[in-house]
Amino acid sequence: MKMRAQANRLVRCLAVAGTLMAASDVLGQQSAARQWDEQILAAIRIDKPRPPIHARNLYHVSAAMWDAWAAYDANADQVFHHERATATDVEAARAEAISYAAYRLIRWRYSISFNAATTLPVLDNAFTAMGYNPANTTTIGNSPSALGNRIYETIRSIGLADGANESANYVPTNGYAPMNAPLIFTLPGATMADPNRWQPLAFSYLVLQNGIIVGASVQDFVCPHWASVAPFGVRRTDTSRPYMDPGPPPMLFGPTDTQFKNEHEQVVAFSGQLDPADGVTLDISPGTYHNNPLGANGGTGYAVNPATGLPYAPNVVKRGDYARVLAEYWADGPNSETPPGHWNVIANQLADNPLLSRRIGGQGPVVGALEWDVKVYLALNAAEHDAAVVAWGIKGAYDSVRPLSAIRWGCVQGQCSNPNEVAYNPSGMHIVPGVIEPVTAASSAPGERHEHLAANIGEMAVRCWRGQPAIPASQVGGVGWILAKNWMPYQKNNFVTPPFAGFISGHSTYSRSAAEVLAGITGSAFFPGGLATRTFPANAFLSFEQGPSENLQLQWATYYDAADEAGISRLYGGIHISADDLTGRVLGSRVGKTAWSRAQKYFRGQISCSADFNASGTLGVDDVFDFVNAWFVSASLDPTANPADFDENGTVEVSDIFAFLNAWFGGCS
Repeated sequence: MKMRAQANRLVRCLAVAGTLMAASDVLGQQSAARQWDEQILAAIRIDKPRPPIHARNLYHVSAAMWDAWAAYDANADQVFHHERATATDVEAARAEAISYAAYRLIRWRYSISFNAATTLPVLDNAFTAMGYNPANTTTIGNSPSALGNRIYETIRSIGLADGANESANYVPTNGYAPMNAPLIFTLPGATMADPNRWQPLAFSYLVLQNGIIVGASVQDFVCPHWASVAPFGVRRTDTSRPYMDPGPPPMLFGPTDTQFKNEHEQVVAFSGQLDPADGVTLDISPGTYHNNPLGANGGTGYAVNPATGLPYAPNVVKRGDYARVLAEYWADGPNSETPPGHWNVIANQLADNPLLSRRIGGQGPVVGALEWDVKVYLALNAAEHDAAVVAWGIKGAYDSVRPLSAIRWGCVQGQCSNPNEVAYNPSGMHIVPGVIEPVTAASSAPGERHEHLAANIGEMAVRCWRGQPAIPASQVGGVGWILAKNWMPYQKNNFVTPPFAGFISGHSTYSRSAAEVLAGITGSAFFPGGLATRTFPANAFLSFEQGPSENLQLQWATYYDAADEAGISRLYGGIHISADDLTGRVLGSRVGKTAWSRAQKYFRGQISCSADFNASGTLGVDDVFDFVNAWFVSASLDPTANPADFDENGTVEVSDIFAFLNAWFGGCS
């Protein structure tokens, strides 16, 4: 039977909290895990922006580092490589094993990256600078380096068979082909065989989100087969459907036709808010903004900062600056680490915050930097990986259209509001005064809003962002009336829209799942001190037009506030509709809670000893009573990551009781 060595653990934690933390934190040294997380983020920034692939790499590297750390713990369970080790200097051995495993895995995964010629020497130099030998590839023996090499070999082998199709550079395995011919977006309008389905874009000069120049290109759907990739914590009973299948998005020509149109019209309206000269201001202080219900907007903020007991100060900004900064900051812009990596950056900034108390789950002893980092990375990047499995599984299943194609196509059809007005077509968009209107003789008369469109009577016009200016460093695109067939998202002319379907939003799913993990591992939904900020200097942040027009600071009280802002930023950017965002938030919450719940089982050793329900270190009748009590009250609990869902199939039912009792009677090894 598996026993917890409670006294030894207490001694180890006290030692880490004292001597080792002083050596690491006072001298300002980063843990080995942190250094390798920074290295993989650097590799991502100069590779092609394929978020699910990078999320998987972050997860596998994090699991490798965790498995190396856990090898020297008598109780913790490992994810992929199951082996115990001993050492006189445990912390040095852990750092060495972590470094060998992480270095080799990052090097393997990014050996075929777009900028491998840059990445690989950087990795080699970092490894050598830490005092390790790149030529030491032995897997024989009890040394930490051999252990790290064995962990790498295990995960490399598992990764080649996990459904990602890594050996073929992640070419889709599900036979996906787009329903629609490519859209040459520099030409007016959009023609689609099925306006509900994704349409690739054709570029004469494509530059990817992180600045990689591709040239003439047609988009390929990135990872439509990702529902087949082995997850960390999410489960499904029907392998023919994606994980956490929410059902289809709003679609044209059916019961959700009106919702489809309304939500795309909302995106156009957001596009009309991207002008800092319009005189509109917002108070984006946590005192008046955020604190949304899950899966909704409209929160009215927090009465006080819980850390200080004082109200949050107002933070009044120009709406046009806020919308533009929001869209570009959360899109990550050039040199992007993609959304999963962005939340690693946030986690690392959190770890550097002097107000953070490194207590796992907000309880127990303060742990050292290395233990904190490996546990954060495992839980966070397992959640980000599962978020990709869920979101891209849904993207692949429903293959939904992006706003660029939908708005252009719908407006080319005409307007569906008034059969007595010009351009009437039931398939068209609604007339939204001041946002989407037909050009008429009256509206285009001299001095009227559509005067410059007088040659286009009978066509639809939209009031929106007018596009990237000729000199981005010193000019602003601004907002005005243009022909709807020329509508563009708030993006660079040579990027425009990501190469995969819209529903559901990856940003929203990644961000909410990460927020759940950070709230779980810190023991609070609030950032340390009750406030996190990012400051953007005037005319020195935006990359495809000048701005913001004055200094601007984003502020968040909680991780959820930041996640919600990441989600809605994609509407301002013209990349998603509300259904993509809000559904992603809801599913992201489930993903994050599930990952955090399962990660704790690895921390406590409850994977190999699942019947130790209360994690006491021994099996006893108390485990039975605790489980039965959880089972009976499960109806009042959040169904996500419910501890009474013993078989982890997403439902608490009688079979969970039998599964638990079988495990309890079977004992633990």
